[in-house]
Amino acid sequence: MPTPHMNVESFNLDHRTVAAPYVRVADRKELAHGDVITKYDVRFTQPNVAHLEMPAIHSLEHLFAEHSRNHSFAVLDFSPMGCQTGYYLILQGEPDLPAVMELIEATLSDVVAATEVPAANEIQCGWGANHSLEGAQAAAREFLAKRDQWSQVSA
Repeated sequence: MPTPHMNVESFNLDHRTVAAPYVRVADRKELAHGDVITKYDVRFTQPNVAHLEMPAIHSLEHLFAEHSRNHSFAVLDFSPMGCQTGYYLILQGEPDLPAVMELIEATLSDVVAATEVPAANEIQCGWGANHSLEGAQAAAREFLAKRDQWSQVSA
């Protein structure tokens, strides 16, 4: 039985056919005054097979959000997926995929070299105790190690 078309782009993606890790354009929106934002699916683990642990997800979110802005003014948001398999990277404009992959690579290299998780405290974070620098760095290293696979979404 075919599934109905959903409003959320990722709900229309057959998660059985993708092969993580990958980076793909998930959505593009032209706003009322002509500005464009582009959402990228940055998938770290294979859907329905593996997932990232929450402290690692949380720390990687903080690290990427902070360090990515050192590489690009286009970064609007880096948000974890509820399924714990990856993130959505939202950028202003329509940077081409190779440029986005360079941004991701540079930022994850910063994550691997980090000595602390930015804003991992009760003043700056809603759950400051829920962090793992080691987990975030392990996820970043694993993703970087498969850099040559990022442009292939399907098996």
